[in-house]
Amino acid sequence: MSAPEDLLLELGCEELPAREQMPLRDAAAEGIARLLGEAGLQYGSIHSYVTPRRLALWIRDVSRQSLPQETLRRGPPMARARDAQGKPTAAAEGFARSCGIRFDDLLTLETDKGPILAWREVGATQDSHGLLPEIASKLVAGLPLRKRMRWGTRSDHFLRPVRWLLLRQGRQVLDWHLFGLCSGGESFGHRVHHPQAVHIATPADYAASLHQAQVMVDFAERRTHIDRKIAALAEEMAVMPILPASLLDEITGLNEWPVVLGGSFAEDYLRVPEEALITVMMQHQRYVPLRDGHHRLAPHYLFVANLHSQNAQMVISGNNRVLRARLADAAFFWDQDRQVSLRTRREALAGVLFQDGLGSLLDKTLRLRTLVTTFAPLFAVDAAIMARAAELCKSDLLSGLVGEFPELQGVMGGHYAEHDGEQAQVATAIAQHYLPASRDDTIPADPHGQCLAVADKLDTLCGFFAIGKIPTGDRDPFALRRAALGVLRIVLDGQIPLNLDTAIRSTLAAYRPAVAHSETRTAVLDFFQDRMRVYFREEGFRPDQITAVLSRQPYEPLDARQRLEALARFQAGHAAAEALAALIKRVNNLLRKETRSSDCPVDPGHFTDPAETALWEHWQALEQPVRAQLAERRYAATLDLLAGLRPVVDQLFDAVMVLDENPVLRQNRLALLAQIQEAFLHIADFSLLQGN
Repeated sequence: MSAPEDLLLELGCEELPAREQMPLRDAAAEGIARLLGEAGLQYGSIHSYVTPRRLALWIRDVSRQSLPQETLRRGPPMARARDAQGKPTAAAEGFARSCGIRFDDLLTLETDKGPILAWREVGATQDSHGLLPEIASKLVAGLPLRKRMRWGTRSDHFLRPVRWLLLRQGRQVLDWHLFGLCSGGESFGHRVHHPQAVHIATPADYAASLHQAQVMVDFAERRTHIDRKIAALAEEMAVMPILPASLLDEITGLNEWPVVLGGSFAEDYLRVPEEALITVMMQHQRYVPLRDGHHRLAPHYLFVANLHSQNAQMVISGNNRVLRARLADAAFFWDQDRQVSLRTRREALAGVLFQDGLGSLLDKTLRLRTLVTTFAPLFAVDAAIMARAAELCKSDLLSGLVGEFPELQGVMGGHYAEHDGEQAQVATAIAQHYLPASRDDTIPADPHGQCLAVADKLDTLCGFFAIGKIPTGDRDPFALRRAALGVLRIVLDGQIPLNLDTAIRSTLAAYRPAVAHSETRTAVLDFFQDRMRVYFREEGFRPDQITAVLSRQPYEPLDARQRLEALARFQAGHAAAEALAALIKRVNNLLRKETRSSDCPVDPGHFTDPAETALWEHWQALEQPVRAQLAERRYAATLDLLAGLRPVVDQLFDAVMVLDENPVLRQNRLALLAQIQEAFLHIADFSLLQGN
């Protein structure tokens, strides 16, 4: 048997979108591992590479022959294998012939439906050189691509046009045909510095050979290189870079041979709010903004060029010129927008449709004004201030700067409100009410912003559900899942005791004409339930704990989390937790199966055993402290108190028959257990816990 050899696969493309590269690389590594395993080919480590112009895999020690593939063939049941005379039936003989063997050579296989005839076929090993081209084609076909494009006259499609293929095992170039191309043993270097073909002698030479052709193929290595160069140049300039991980990833995906350079712009542009300047630099140009020693935005920036120019100053001047044009637009709109107040723009919102069936943006601001005054006490903010913020929060959508840079909505509204002389809390609420705008975004830091953000998101959620625009599967064109998650994050991180049912009723009632249908309310509440389950699972709570708590507290996310924290702590730290849960399940089962009069109080005069008296007295001593702890939502302390009931409840079950034939005794004992059950149900339904 031949020794295993390394495998190299490369797909050469036109520029791959920066944000697609990492998911593509990871999917390729997972896909090749699965396909090699399915083909019976053994392999070692997998190294995956991606740049703007290539996707590549280097797999160590791929076996030259596949493992024998065993196939189990199932035949008719044994009951139909022989006739009354004991001879093989036609069905059994036919199955044997199809397997190429005699009937007597067939096997008997036990199944959940009884024994059946079967045969195990062991296929011959196959040469990897014959298997790998098909595996490579399956890999490419199975890559998860959000968008596909065609080029030329062929029907093939991929994320971007494919220009070359490379597939070799060891020193052998394999015959792989795809996209009208045939694989060779060559890659290509940097588009400018080394456009010629690069011969790859062996898979292990791949990264080093391309590095000589001025291509850094390893994404992580390229990212680290860029990060270090930016930090070093910023230190030389005595500034601090604004470089979030997402921007660094995108810059890495735009370059094969990154060279970090520094540019500058006129200080006069610093009069424009820094959020606008940073947006222009980061989101439009992929530049790195800089702050000076006083944490102010500096009139300098860093950028990464995808080549090493002999005249770096010309490259810098070109980038300065591009940035200057963008900043000039921002400055122009900033100056023009401030000539018209938000209050003046507000009336024009009547002519801007929010959503067909939900009225205009002016209609939305009127609903928000009603909602924020309702929600204001929950957030401990002034209702009049919130009403003013709600009236003006959408006016910046008609400004020139937000029209040019939509991602600045809200932020610029806050600046315009400040310029107009509005109260600081009004400006803050407007600036923050779109937060969180993404999963990784922060929530509004100010309670005024939190109040307006929750009202805005609930209005959108309830409105779109009311007109049937409900997310299905992976489709969520109106980002309603993100809106629901935003509400939950604000409520939980901001410690806001918001009742979702009450809030949704208020939101639906604010629509004119009213859309307050009970079906809509139920659908939105169910939607929030699903989001809460996902959110709490991501926080580390067990599914059964979440179900147990949400069955008792489905409407207040903050209270539900407090219960979850207490329950998880109790189960993890209390020795008797599992036994206590089992005991409460037993109590629940008894009460669920037996009809009991709800107005039947516990009568100690009907006790016939000391165990009943002991439980009653123990509960009497605990009842008031338990109710006091529950009133303060001190659930952990409540569970610690309730844990003391276990021995006396155990004694009751050992000493008496709860379901006594005497209906008076039976009802009295059930009433006693019902009081115990009620205390636990104030926290969670313990019958839904699965145990450890």
